[in-house]
Amino acid sequence: MGDFEVKMARNRSEITKFTKNLLKDVQAFEYMLEQDWFEKGITRIGAEQEFCLVDKNFKPLPINLDILEKAQMENLSPELAKFNLETNATPQVFGNKCLSEMETEINSDLKKIQKIAKKSNADIIMTGILPTVRKFDIEREQITPIDRYFALMDALREMRGEEFLINIHGMDELNIKLNSGLIEAANTGFQVHLQIEPQDFAKKYNIAQAIAGPVLASAVNAPLLFGKRLWKETRIALFQQAIDTRVSAEHLRDRHPRVTFGTNWIKNSVMDIFKEDIVRYRVLLAADFEEDSLEMVRKGKTPKLKALTVHNSTIYRWNRPVYGISENGQPHLRIEARMFPAGPSVLDEIANAAFWLGLMEGYAHKLDDITKYISFEEAKDNFYAASQVGMDKQFTWFNHKKYYPKDLILNELLPVAREGLELMKINPSDIDKYLGVIEKRVKKTTTGSDWMLDVYRKFQDKASKEEILTLITMQTIENQKSGLPIHEWKIPEFNELPHWQPSKLLVEEVMKTDILSVHPTDVVEFAADMMDWAKLRYLPVENEKGKFVGLVTAKALLRVLRKLTTDKSLKDLKVKDVMIKKPVTVGPSQKIEEAMKLMEKSQVGSLPVIQNKQLIGMLTETEFFYLSKRLFKRFE
Repeated sequence: MGDFEVKMARNRSEITKFTKNLLKDVQAFEYMLEQDWFEKGITRIGAEQEFCLVDKNFKPLPINLDILEKAQMENLSPELAKFNLETNATPQVFGNKCLSEMETEINSDLKKIQKIAKKSNADIIMTGILPTVRKFDIEREQITPIDRYFALMDALREMRGEEFLINIHGMDELNIKLNSGLIEAANTGFQVHLQIEPQDFAKKYNIAQAIAGPVLASAVNAPLLFGKRLWKETRIALFQQAIDTRVSAEHLRDRHPRVTFGTNWIKNSVMDIFKEDIVRYRVLLAADFEEDSLEMVRKGKTPKLKALTVHNSTIYRWNRPVYGISENGQPHLRIEARMFPAGPSVLDEIANAAFWLGLMEGYAHKLDDITKYISFEEAKDNFYAASQVGMDKQFTWFNHKKYYPKDLILNELLPVAREGLELMKINPSDIDKYLGVIEKRVKKTTTGSDWMLDVYRKFQDKASKEEILTLITMQTIENQKSGLPIHEWKIPEFNELPHWQPSKLLVEEVMKTDILSVHPTDVVEFAADMMDWAKLRYLPVENEKGKFVGLVTAKALLRVLRKLTTDKSLKDLKVKDVMIKKPVTVGPSQKIEEAMKLMEKSQVGSLPVIQNKQLIGMLTETEFFYLSKRLFKRFE
């Protein structure tokens, strides 16, 4: 979103005003390109480090503005959700010890923030998606109270309607409806910036696109969301769906998401991207303007290009072009690589950056035009294959040759990355250190996602899902504090499961979500057979629109079925005739302790979990039985 004050474009007048300024910015940009205004002769790198705040139970803690106020750090800023923060590393000249200096700075910043967070009984974690995030944590109420964030969420809602549907298929399937696009905030990344001279932009941007797949395959770190095992880098699918403004259209009409890999290679300059994004994507946000960019360039002054920057900030290319102004007042261009997840450790992140930066410079030196060797469709397919399965699927590389990612990275890409870093005169020991991390990680096939899934697999029959997700989160924090790269992380033992506090759990963390239900007009015999076959004591009732309208209990059915043997007039009974029309219910964000007291007070054996009149789960004595069983195991 940048530092600009923005607002939702609410009417035609605001959109027209913004669009006129946007077109002026394009003309001003083209003028600066033609007149050779852009900074040359120096290459800088930078990075943005996103992370989450968690409480002592390793759940999201919405106190980012409090931490921000206490930290008083100029490079620390809030992110979309109240449990997100971001630090910006100081731009470094690309050369010598820039990578190790960036690692030192990020580690130092995180330790300062960690120390401040500790005083609020909080901790910080870098991970692509926080394993313990709950639906409750990404509801609209959790948006950081800053106008530009509400403007973005309101604009998305205006374009796509009330419902935000997320559907992701992996080992498990996630199919969920939300009340805002805030689920985007479940993602945390490590964005890497590389300054590019204008005449090299098309060539290097195409390189960034070509290498995105294999580089991401070695860096995946987000396999879990709401306890579901989805893509190896679920961030990619989640971000696209959370920010998607498309609506259903007639068959075969192509519509492109605002989170995108792109549509083709760049042929001429950065203007190819900016112009495509203006003609393809509607204006989401507007802003007030204090400058006329065309008038400024006529006077020889560098404009901020506010309209172009605001619009560019609402189109989320995984390799995004960025316009900026250097300290010397000259404009410059950067490529922002957005595909990297946060974590697993700072060392891993800098290794990922070194790998990407080395490939960018190595291929720029070796090849005149990378698009002669690989098609755009192949590069795009590699990217999404890496997102879904990491290093578990073959990639198509130069001249249509097939490689497994492990072989491609070790035999083809790492040597090119080394050459690129050497060309930029990076300190030799740093080259060995960071590319060595990539080499060892790839040889062991141990990405952050692989480690998390291995932990999940080991404990899935020994602990609850909530305990496993908490264990993964706890161990991630501990390993990050040690500074170890992911290939040195051990799989924890059973006795390392976190201290468990069942009373602190929320209903949504315990409830059963695989639910059978009947309609009010179904015959009673059907409900009885269903309960018998599925061994159920409670059966929720939903109408044709999916609204929860009642509950059938085994006791009620038993009474009715007994009467059926003597009273034939009851043979046409429907479910609506025997169901409890206003059963006791509970909400997903209530504490499990409150739910237990409610069941005891109401003397019921089940609690339908309701949100917005929709049944989203069931809480019965069975769930409490399993909670007790696990508690006894802990005592043993």
